[in-house]
Amino acid sequence: MAAKRKSNKPVWEKPRPKSLGKPKKLTPAQKASAKAAAKKAGRPYPNLIDSMRVAAKANRKKKK
Repeated sequence: MAAKRKSNKPVWEKPRPKSLGKPKKLTPAQKASAKAAAKKAGRPYPNLIDSMRVAAKANRKKKK
């Protein structure tokens, strides 16, 4: 089994994978979840990682 290659670039410097299709807006509930995660981490507003985590969680629920 091949191991995943780690990239040296942070996620915000990489282009969006074409396989994901067009980006979708976060729902108000998803935005609230990202904001809560940011607050828990001590940030005043959510960053890209918080938003990606929330979006990925929604995609996992859809696929089940």
